Amino acid sequence: MRFLCDVHISYKIANYLVANGYETFHVNKILNTWYTTDKDICNYADINNLIVITKDSDFRDSFFIKKSPKKLIKLNLGNISNVELIQILKEIINDIEKIDTKPYFLIEIDKHYTTIITDVNN
Repeated sequence: MRFLCDVHISYKIANYLVANGYETFHVNKILNTWYTTDKDICNYADINNLIVITKDSDFRDSFFIKKSPKKLIKLNLGNISNVELIQILKEIINDIEKIDTKPYFLIEIDKHYTTIITDVNN
């Protein structure tokens, strides 16, 4: 699996994913760094088969309206610690691996539940 962490995702999360064998990029180190537009992030992720990890609801809207980014993890967790977020990722990483072969998916993570959507109407 390959990930692209949006600007508000900590480098600690990106480093955790790398340490566990996942190719991971942080938007601050590619393209136009933190000035990169959401559209450019989506295009880059789609072209390179990356799963976007973000807190930004604009990506969720784009997923449903434009079907881009094709693969998205949307965090609705508020200001939780990196340790807590890493624990959540550990708990769902197998689910992410199982659906990574799908052409489109959205994983929406809230404090008390996780929603996985893999069926996007054409």
